[in-house]
Amino acid sequence: MNASQVLVARVRAGGLLVPERPVLVMLSGGRDSICLLDVAVSVAGRRAVSAMHVNYGLRATADADERHCRRLCEGLGVELSVRRAADLRPRSGNLQAWARGLRYEAAAALAASSGADIATGHTATDQVETILYRLASSPSRRALLGMRPRDGILIRPLLEVTREQTGAYCLERGLAWRDDETNATTAYTRGRVRHRLVPLLREIHPAAEANVLLLAQRLRDEAEVLDALVADALGDKAQIELSRLRLLPVALARLVVTQLADAVHDRPVPGPSSRLADILAMRDAGTNHLDLPGGVRATAVDGRLSFSATPALPTASEPRSAAGT
Repeated sequence: MNASQVLVARVRAGGLLVPERPVLVMLSGGRDSICLLDVAVSVAGRRAVSAMHVNYGLRATADADERHCRRLCEGLGVELSVRRAADLRPRSGNLQAWARGLRYEAAAALAASSGADIATGHTATDQVETILYRLASSPSRRALLGMRPRDGILIRPLLEVTREQTGAYCLERGLAWRDDETNATTAYTRGRVRHRLVPLLREIHPAAEANVLLLAQRLRDEAEVLDALVADALGDKAQIELSRLRLLPVALARLVVTQLADAVHDRPVPGPSSRLADILAMRDAGTNHLDLPGGVRATAVDGRLSFSATPALPTASEPRSAAGT
């Protein structure tokens, strides 16, 4: 088999792309997403595949990127939906976070109409960069777990394939791609990890990236054991007695707090577990609250601990609550 056939076989064996199962490919026009779209057609079949491109209008080449995606999809016989977002650009805040939220929201709306999975072109190279970034920015064990192959309807079929391999696939298949010039700079954190940190790690050890990926996989395997311990501690409840929480090993108590806090917003919430000592010190009598990082509030009612979203601050015309702190 040639390199492209090997890649297709590897993705097919991963089981995330399945013949005839609807899948919406998030198509940027870069090498990874173009490789993913072509592989998805090969594995799932043309009729099962659709694509979505978001034109943010942020770069001079944005319209050319859109045209490239249209031509590609026409050639593959794949339906393409385009969202234009130039008029929605926020005046302040994290631009990358806005763009990410916009495209996932648009993809979720499209996928819901057909019951499709949403496929992204994240690769093993992206996985390494993500783990390294989170390791530096988040004091959490979860930082080392990396991205999961499947998160609900979101799938990452190329997560065991490197960026170099997706590029080789496209070249072998005669698929041109568009380069985002911001990826070649260190203006954003991702670029600094890619162009400074990863090369330095390679100098330290040539197998640095492979070792990072292997560690993440082992930790994900171990996370299943830890999740079972947390489930045993909580039972089927979304709360726990403070007295029971205090008796647990510190590491397990921290994991219990993390799970309860994450459930509030249905996503990982950084920070609450760092306040474990304060949570354990909450009073067993009466009702008392503790506001935690990530928009989470811990509440103990007669010694029973639960978590909820931090209430919005009252306006000037609203009276403040007399509840304890």
